[in-house]
Amino acid sequence: MTGRILVVDDILANLKLLEARLSAEYFDVLTAHSGEEALEILQAERVDVVLLDVMMPAMDGFEVCRRIKNSPKTMHVPVIMVTALDQTSDKVQGLEAGADDFITKPVDEIALITRVKNLVRLKTLNDEMMLRMATGMRIGALSGSLAARPRTESGGRILLVEDQERAANQVLSVLGRIHDIEIEPDLQAALLRLDARPWDLLIVSLNLREADGLRLCSQARSLERSRHLPIIVVVQAGDEARLLRALDMGVNDYLTRPIDRNELLARVRTQIRRKRHSDYLRDRLEETVELAVRDPLTGLHNRRYMETHLKALAEQAGTSDRPLSVVLVDIDNFKSVNDTHGHAAGDNVLREFATRVRRNTRGVDLACRIGGEEFVIIMPDTALERACQVGERLRECIAAEPFHADGKARLDLTASVGIATLDKSQDALEALFKRADQALYEAKRGGRNRVVADAA
Repeated sequence: MTGRILVVDDILANLKLLEARLSAEYFDVLTAHSGEEALEILQAERVDVVLLDVMMPAMDGFEVCRRIKNSPKTMHVPVIMVTALDQTSDKVQGLEAGADDFITKPVDEIALITRVKNLVRLKTLNDEMMLRMATGMRIGALSGSLAARPRTESGGRILLVEDQERAANQVLSVLGRIHDIEIEPDLQAALLRLDARPWDLLIVSLNLREADGLRLCSQARSLERSRHLPIIVVVQAGDEARLLRALDMGVNDYLTRPIDRNELLARVRTQIRRKRHSDYLRDRLEETVELAVRDPLTGLHNRRYMETHLKALAEQAGTSDRPLSVVLVDIDNFKSVNDTHGHAAGDNVLREFATRVRRNTRGVDLACRIGGEEFVIIMPDTALERACQVGERLRECIAAEPFHADGKARLDLTASVGIATLDKSQDALEALFKRADQALYEAKRGGRNRVVADAA
């Protein structure tokens, strides 16, 4: 993994030492001798992580961190504060300033590389999601601001896997006042609980008496629900082999026994805050995708999605030598609904029409609104005869019950249906739609409220 790290320290020897350690791991390292110089570099260069010393003249690390987090351009850049070992107050003050993580002096090499790698990985993923969000905003598929942040003040849901009662109670006494924490001593039960409900953090002891905590960490990464769940492992001092294996399989952070109360609070808060920010970006991206492929009025897929998906279905049909049918459905005389009752009533009709379309299609069928009052149903592995039966059932469903245009008006409407089928001798999608459209035209010209199949 590569990334660009900015190291900020007013002592040259410290700068050179950290630069050498990070360069050995193939990071691209920038250096700054003061807070002012660091802020200038951040405005001019792309930086993935800032490694920031607390004690500096003129502007200390806390003030630099506050300025980084208050700038829209740099607020998402992770900051690791480098603090003295015995200054617990620095960690609390750093959290208030917006720090993402802490490293204590003297700097442990495993801690340094672990923290930096995790934050670079997180920054890379978040940058990619924010880039996609920016694209969604440009095309109008997503509203809001990239600078928006999710609320992270409330406590999180934490599952602690620990089979030593005293150790579990110590963690509970520290975290229980802020977070909803549950303790599970059994590995298999913990795995079931992970999959049963959403969590914000998993804490796993690597010193379980009758089980291997590393196995749970590995299994958690394979489950869909816990794939992105932050994991903190608790290790004995000096147990570097197990710690390195945990980090290799994607564990986010670690604590060494005996656990420092303030470090526990800080690392838990940091992991939960990161998760909520990533979840926020991921949810917004899903919203963007959903808006991009669905018709906002009816909830059916739109023309853009239909055209893309149809190509894949056509290739599949050609490979398997199975038929693919297209059913075009058009509401008869829909313009009169808007002219007589207004567009709001017309929208109500379209929504109810889409509901009836869904009711009469299979799960494998693709129902779309492709414009105005025109809908299409793509039916894989469906011959013309079967598609005609579906079209007739849908036509009857439309004509059988009045539509609720508004609170009072109930409208009797009908639909015309045109159907065509793609088979191995007819492989042009444009021609397929043209034949279905011609069949729909014949249904309209023949008196409406009827199904016409392409005879080709």
